[in-house]
Amino acid sequence: MPHFTVVPVDGPRRGDYDNLEGLSWVDYGERAEQDDSDGHGNHRESSPFLCPLEASRGNEYYDRNLALFEEELDIRPKVSSLLGKLVSYTNLTQGAKEHEEAESGEGTRRRTAKAPSMGTLMGVYLPCLQNIFGVILFLRLTWMVGTAGVLQSLLIVLICCCCTLLTAISMSAIATNGVVPAGGSYFMISRSLGPEFGGAVGLCFYLGTTFAAAMYILGAIEILLTYIAPPAAIFYPKGAHDSSSATLNNMRVYGTIFLTFMTLVVFVGVKYVNKFASLFLACVIISILSIYAGGIKSIFDPPVFPVCMLGNRTLSQDQFDICAKTDMVDNETVATQLWNLFCHSSNLTTDSCDPYFLLNNVTEIPGIPGAAAGVLQENLWSTYLEKGEVVEKHGLPSTDALGLKENLALYVVADIATSFTVLVGIFFPSVTGIMAGSNRSGDLRDAQKSIPVGTILAIVTTSLVYFSSVVLFGACIEGVVLRDKYGDGVSRNLVVGTLAWPSPWVIVIGSFFSTCGAGLQSLTGAPRLLQAIAKDNIIPFLRVFGHGKANGEPTWALLLTALIAELGILIASLDMVAPILSMFFLMCYLFVNLACAVQTLLRTPNWRPRFKYYHWALSFLGMSLCLALMFVSSWYYALVAMLIAGMIYKYIEYQGAEKEWGDGIRGLSLSAARYALLRLEEGPPHTKNWRPQLLVLLKLDEDLHVKYPRLLTFASQLKAGKGLTIVGSVIQGSFLESYGEAQAAEQTIKNMMEIEKVKGFCQVVVANKVREGLAHLIQSCGLGGMRHNSVVLGWPYGWRQSEDPRAWKTFIDTVRCTTAAHLALLVPKNIAFYPSNHERYLEGHIDVWWIVHDGGMLMLLPFLLRQHKVWRKCRMRIFTVAQMDDNSIQMKKDLAVFLYHLRLEAEVEVVEMHNSDISAYTYERTLMMEQRSQMLRQMRLTKTEREREAQLVKDRHSALRLESLYSDEEDESTAGADKIQMTWTRDKYMAAEPWDPSHAPDNFRELVHIKPDQSNVRRMHTAVKLNEVIVTRSHDARLVLLNMPGPPKNSEGDENYMEFLEVLTEGLERVLLVRGGGREVITIYS
Repeated sequence: MPHFTVVPVDGPRRGDYDNLEGLSWVDYGERAEQDDSDGHGNHRESSPFLCPLEASRGNEYYDRNLALFEEELDIRPKVSSLLGKLVSYTNLTQGAKEHEEAESGEGTRRRTAKAPSMGTLMGVYLPCLQNIFGVILFLRLTWMVGTAGVLQSLLIVLICCCCTLLTAISMSAIATNGVVPAGGSYFMISRSLGPEFGGAVGLCFYLGTTFAAAMYILGAIEILLTYIAPPAAIFYPKGAHDSSSATLNNMRVYGTIFLTFMTLVVFVGVKYVNKFASLFLACVIISILSIYAGGIKSIFDPPVFPVCMLGNRTLSQDQFDICAKTDMVDNETVATQLWNLFCHSSNLTTDSCDPYFLLNNVTEIPGIPGAAAGVLQENLWSTYLEKGEVVEKHGLPSTDALGLKENLALYVVADIATSFTVLVGIFFPSVTGIMAGSNRSGDLRDAQKSIPVGTILAIVTTSLVYFSSVVLFGACIEGVVLRDKYGDGVSRNLVVGTLAWPSPWVIVIGSFFSTCGAGLQSLTGAPRLLQAIAKDNIIPFLRVFGHGKANGEPTWALLLTALIAELGILIASLDMVAPILSMFFLMCYLFVNLACAVQTLLRTPNWRPRFKYYHWALSFLGMSLCLALMFVSSWYYALVAMLIAGMIYKYIEYQGAEKEWGDGIRGLSLSAARYALLRLEEGPPHTKNWRPQLLVLLKLDEDLHVKYPRLLTFASQLKAGKGLTIVGSVIQGSFLESYGEAQAAEQTIKNMMEIEKVKGFCQVVVANKVREGLAHLIQSCGLGGMRHNSVVLGWPYGWRQSEDPRAWKTFIDTVRCTTAAHLALLVPKNIAFYPSNHERYLEGHIDVWWIVHDGGMLMLLPFLLRQHKVWRKCRMRIFTVAQMDDNSIQMKKDLAVFLYHLRLEAEVEVVEMHNSDISAYTYERTLMMEQRSQMLRQMRLTKTEREREAQLVKDRHSALRLESLYSDEEDESTAGADKIQMTWTRDKYMAAEPWDPSHAPDNFRELVHIKPDQSNVRRMHTAVKLNEVIVTRSHDARLVLLNMPGPPKNSEGDENYMEFLEVLTEGLERVLLVRGGGREVITIYS
């Protein structure tokens, strides 16, 4: 008997696999000429999937262990060959890291030598922190707390963080539903919702990232000119109402200079940006820690930070030195600079003084009284201001002078009108940046684990920082100081910097460099996003931006990005650019949630995220929240953003976006009417949209009852595939005479379908021959895109005892028809033992024996069955066969990683098939098969034909004596027979009453002395060896799935083919023979 070893898998090993969709395993249309074939016309050495070593061995290769599958091995790879190609195949989009390597001339060497090695911390968590924390935290959060109050500020932070958290949950589901190459959110949306949505939202995301660069540059300029080097300003206000225009002009000039410099840095090389990324991140972290340190210090030792008040109004301290109306100099009362500003006189006369100045006292209050001072209660409530309104402190005595407000330039005034909705739009960019991890998926060691964990942890961390910062600012800082956006009342100091410890410069310098770094990151990422969109060729006029330098650097895309960013610079106001940015990011997040909700509701077979903590309701809530935030923050910006996205969508649709990415919108078409059917006519479905569309071929008895109703039960248990089910049968006879009978049979089948809960259609045809009727059903069932791609065919039980060969001939002809039509074939054997829908398997295994790659059908079917309540508790095991020249250890590791990326939970075992001599039992079994076939054939021949056929049989067979083989292989064959449970064994045969040849006709006696054909011996050897291994490992399995060998090209070998299948499956209670349709049906990609 054959020797075999089982190698168990310790656990799934993470790795980086590439897209199966780029490989075509089966190509029926381009078969090479069969210059060397066996008796059945089966091509051998020229198979493109045989390695040169295998090809050179010729017949020896098939003589070993897989001769029965040589038909499949001509057009489909062995499992070991498939896994080897998967390891070496690469089809990932080039990312920033690869661009950097290309610049240094190390790209090729490093890509082939170094696998992705970034973990959750460095690959996702820290990049997300760097992208989320930004300019808003340092420049606008204190102002938001002072304006909206602590309670409403917490509400704003809660709403925005919930939006990004729900989006991150949806993104995690999509990102773990396969490998996501570089492209991030654009790739996920476009491959989930189609090219129209993908292009529209991808461009919105690109514009958002581009305007983010402008926002960060404006923030850096504001820090530079306001807090670091105010004398560097080029334009100065000429009057009281000219300060705003002077500030905007300074922003435009310096913003253009900064943008030009940053663009040149990105153009020269992205490696410089990546080298400084860690430095910029360190600046952010140190700055945040210094804020907390300062807040704790303020409890015991608050900083000296006085604010000058006139009545309850906050004075701008740019133009005076002493916070008092008068001062004592040499025991003489003199007017201060403040008096001169309000009275326009250096003496103490009050004739020309501002009435409010005369009626109210000048006081000085601490700007940062500390956390123990009790200012939190005062800062709980909102204080929204109109543009030009003076910043006032509640509770201080104030006497208005007839409501007049003069000399407004001397006070701290609001530069814009504020409201809750305005603050939402300004704050939201501070929670964006959650896609940083998915954009780096090509560099991650285990993206399916790192992206969800790292992204959600980063959102939780930043949310806690924002929540605590709101409370900290509200508890430590005076309200008028919080509402002073530019620090006019505190001598142009950065408020959050004054709170920080040990020095305000930690915050000032840290925020400046972190903001510059964020701008560089945006200028680096946006052109690559545009390049990805352009390379997809869904928007023709953007095609030019898909090209770049020799190393792939997106030069033209960078130029366009800089020009668009310049538009944001010309707006020159951080508070005006932030809402625009919010619109584009909210649009992107909205469609990420929509993509997850659509895929979850459709539940396509390809939707198998490893991240389990998602639900369509959460995605729908996130989508609704994004839409609400768009209109809450700025309804007119929201309409403009949606209008832009809609125009892009219609443009792509008008151009005929003939891209098939397996998106959810195409999946929805499966359940629509005429419009959807016309859309489905465009071509075969993408691998991600592939689902088993079943054509169940039933056999009816004489009373038109379904002979094997469990075929319908089996079909209903595959309903998780969400595909079409057509039940067909054939009535033999004339259509004119049997039409009524066909109608009655159709009604019977419909009733049985209702009992078995099969949702689908029924079609009964009338044909002169059953095999012709089955061929008609295979060719014509379905409509347009709603056509079957898989055939369920019953096994011809009792074919050995039947004198009429039409039963098994019809079966084999139907197998040939499905192969010619490129349809998958499912043959449940022993269907009577299959479970009903009322049974429950509480334990057990579904075993898959993966001999030849069939496009993934063997993987997909157990997954779909386990979605049904009958099979839900069963565990999946996958066995694959390793030959002597295969590395079984590497096969084990590669197969485990392959299943991990397919999001399938299964145990893996590699069975090593060692070479062994062909046993006497195999020869004997082959001989009996051939004798039976010859006898059956001669019974159908004339006398002359029988004599000629007998002579041909004698000449064709070997002269090897069967008796010598019995003696040589007695021990081995006996051991094999004892170990394996079979319905037909050599022992039973030897114990049976011998057949006397003298009773047979003359020509039949000659059959006793023939020797078996060597080709059939090899095939029988494969069947016997595989059956021994399968029965040993899977005798107690609830269901065994097995590759179904292809039928011979020569119909004279049909009886032998049936015998091979019987030998291969005997001793097994429930077997599902599976034959792929010649295309991939399962993918590792999202």
